Amino acid sequence: MLRPDLALIHDWVAPGSRVLDLGCGDGELLEVLARDKQATGYGLEIDPVRINVCLERGVDVIEQDINEGLHNIRDDAFDLVIMTQALQALKRPDKALDEMLRIARECIITFPNFAYWRHRLHLGMKGRMPVSKALPHAWYDTPNIHLSTFKDFEQLCRMRGYTIVDRAVGKDGGIGHWTSRTWPSMLSRMAVFRIRR
Repeated sequence: MLRPDLALIHDWVAPGSRVLDLGCGDGELLEVLARDKQATGYGLEIDPVRINVCLERGVDVIEQDINEGLHNIRDDAFDLVIMTQALQALKRPDKALDEMLRIARECIITFPNFAYWRHRLHLGMKGRMPVSKALPHAWYDTPNIHLSTFKDFEQLCRMRGYTIVDRAVGKDGGIGHWTSRTWPSMLSRMAVFRIRR
């Protein structure tokens, strides 16, 4: 069973799409998209262990560091670029977003919301960076180098002239809970954005 953000992405992908999954991990999403949606494409991944899992699944994968850019991929090479839970770990998320929308007309991005109320409360009450299910690392060993909120990301999209086609928010492993939709910045742990140039 796919995790909730991946299940939503699965629903958003059109049948027969050419897909690039940045930071594809173990290739689970690409495997399911190929099976259920006849999607083609490949993933980019930097971790050799995860690359081997992709290959075992029959997922086409290339070892590449997203921080080094996507200059080796031509304009409009894909219908859709996906990046799940990796944007906050990149050196320049803004440039990555530009590159994603250069090589595809549309992209789907998921990331943790650093303005979630439990994170705010933990920081306010304890005076220390939170460690939680959504943010499982301590401040000194976290891969997350760019802390942002939904509003920060929406502002970046507006500044770049990109259109937010759809957005979903979630908490406690679910997407679309009514409280998350009502107060997304405060009550959501995760965001899923669908963006078009």
